[in-house]
Amino acid sequence: MNMKKIIALCSFLFICSFAGVAQKFALIDMEYIFKNIPAYEMTNEQLSQISQKWQNEVEAIQQEAQNMYKTYQSDLVFLSAEMKSKREEEIVKKEQDAQDLKRKYFGADGELYKKRESLIKPIQDEIYNAVKEISEDKGYQLVVDRASAMSIIFASPKIDISNEVLLKLGYSK
Repeated sequence: MNMKKIIALCSFLFICSFAGVAQKFALIDMEYIFKNIPAYEMTNEQLSQISQKWQNEVEAIQQEAQNMYKTYQSDLVFLSAEMKSKREEEIVKKEQDAQDLKRKYFGADGELYKKRESLIKPIQDEIYNAVKEISEDKGYQLVVDRASAMSIIFASPKIDISNEVLLKLGYSK
C-alpha cells in the first residue's frame, strides 16, 4: 500500500510541476488556408495544366511505340532476321524514350516537382511567416497543422488560428 501512495504522490507532483509552466498551443488547418488563397488555387490549376500537357507528350510516344509494335507484328513474316532485330531495337528505344520522358517530367526530382516547388514554396513561406508572427504576438509555443496531424482526435475550435493567418495574409474570412 505504501508503494502505491508514493507512486500516486510522485505522479501528482510531476503533473503539478507542468501546470506551473503553462504552454500555449494553437492549431491551423493548412488545407483550409490554401483553399482560401486564390493564388494557391491558380497555381494548382496551372500545375494541373502543365502536368496534363506533359502526360499527353509521354502518352504520344507510348502510342508511337505501340503502333511500331503492331506494324512489326503484321510485317513479321516478311522481315529478315536482321530487319526483325533492327525493328525490335527501334521499338525498345521508343519505349525507353517514353520512360525517360516520364521520369524527367514526373520523377522524384522531375520537372513537375521543381515547378511545384518554385510556385508553391513562396505561398508556404508567406503562411509560415504569418503563423510565426501570430505565435510570437500571442505567445504560442507550438502550432500544429490539423490537416497533417493524424493523431489529433479532438481539438477545440477556440485554438484554431487559421482565420487569423488568413487575415494576416490579407484574406478576410
